[in-house]
Amino acid sequence: MFVLVAYDIADHKRLQRIAKIMEDYGDRVQYSVFEVEVDSMIFRQMKQRTEDVMDENEDGVKYFFLCERCAGRIDVVGLNADRTEQAAFRVL
Repeated sequence: MFVLVAYDIADHKRLQRIAKIMEDYGDRVQYSVFEVEVDSMIFRQMKQRTEDVMDENEDGVKYFFLCERCAGRIDVVGLNADRTEQAAFRVL
């Protein structure tokens, strides 16, 4: 499954730890946004690792699931457009 992960972490140490976790699973596309392509088991593992680090009263993580057909329709203009074209999905 293709997942866009965006997060807002209040504490700098937790922010760095979350970023390192996300780097294990996907590609950074913005400072606190990652593109991740994982199966459901790996997604649960990634999510659990993130929840183990974050403070739910101060931090937030959002997971946006894109179907395969929708991921193939991502339109990128400008910065990182060439990198997106090399990904597993096709840019229209």
